[in-house]
Amino acid sequence: MADRSFHGWPFFERRHRELVADVDAWASANLSAIDHADTDTACRALVGMLGKGGWLKYSAVAPDDESATLDVRSLCLIRETLARHDGLADFAFAMQGLGTGALSLFGTPAQKSEWLTKTRAGEAISAFALTEPQSGSDVANSTMSATQEGDTLILNGEKTWISNGGIADVYTVFARTGEGPGARGLSAFVVPAGIPGFEIAERLETIAPHPLARLRFSDCRIPKSALIGERGQGFKIAMAVLDVFRSTVAAAALGFARRAMDVSIARVSERKVQGAPLADYQMVQGHIADMAVDIDAAALLVHRAAWTKDSGAPRVTREAAMAKLFATEQAQKVIDMAVQLHGGDGVRHGHVVERLYREIRALRIYEGASDVQKVVIARQVMGAHHV
Repeated sequence: MADRSFHGWPFFERRHRELVADVDAWASANLSAIDHADTDTACRALVGMLGKGGWLKYSAVAPDDESATLDVRSLCLIRETLARHDGLADFAFAMQGLGTGALSLFGTPAQKSEWLTKTRAGEAISAFALTEPQSGSDVANSTMSATQEGDTLILNGEKTWISNGGIADVYTVFARTGEGPGARGLSAFVVPAGIPGFEIAERLETIAPHPLARLRFSDCRIPKSALIGERGQGFKIAMAVLDVFRSTVAAAALGFARRAMDVSIARVSERKVQGAPLADYQMVQGHIADMAVDIDAAALLVHRAAWTKDSGAPRVTREAAMAKLFATEQAQKVIDMAVQLHGGDGVRHGHVVERLYREIRALRIYEGASDVQKVVIARQVMGAHHV
């Protein structure tokens, strides 16, 4: 990667700069060996490799350290670096963090000890089961139920578009416990795979292959000890988790965009038209300049959000929403231009920019679509204006 100047920005400490160098070196040495022909197998292998490499220790808090917190800057830098090398490696890392985010922030010591020890080592795969068929971004409209019966809770309902669905060992599941209407009546639970009443109803395929599934719960019994945090606090738990990991989605988009610009610079430097490199043409230089500006502007928003959270802000809803909205939308523009600069090669299956084009599209949808982020930002801005 040509541009590393952002490592010197005041958002970062020396340990962050060292982390980026170490992850980059590890990714260069290891990720090219991954066979992507079978997505499930590749994801399992990547989780194991990331665990052995020590990178998954950043994805969740240490279970035996009650004062431990998630370092959002490290999460962002790791995702940005992995995404620049391999989109599926970024996915594997990110889902370990998102899937156990509720446990990191609200789990009991017993829950953390049982699951975070395994997920941080790459010995178990995690998933975050929030979305339902009728309630994508409208989490408060969730209908899946958790009915108490003695010392057990009975889960009924479906979840869909669940990353790692079908290969995960443990799921964080949100269900309605009825303490109140809408957002007030949701709770969060830790649910292991393979228990009676829990099945993979459908595997889902997308333009960028990732493990995804629709889950079905039919009179699925779990113990009361599976509750994460307090009853009726599920919406707050989900939003707190997204508050942390939404910035990392933006960081992944940033990694994709950086890769697109790097290969585009190489392309226009080598490709000749009428005897001169494409890079000599002012129009092409203008496109590269637009890429660089978009990337730096996105990076400033991403790392501001992460730094703000790490500095002790209880919530970074506005900052994270701005980062995700801008970084994912601008990355789409950068990658689209990279395809254009590559000409026919840019749409050839398997080419790096063709893969990036497929990878970036979903980031503008998951963990809050771009239009939803605009609503979040507007409410934050207008709410602050009326205080």
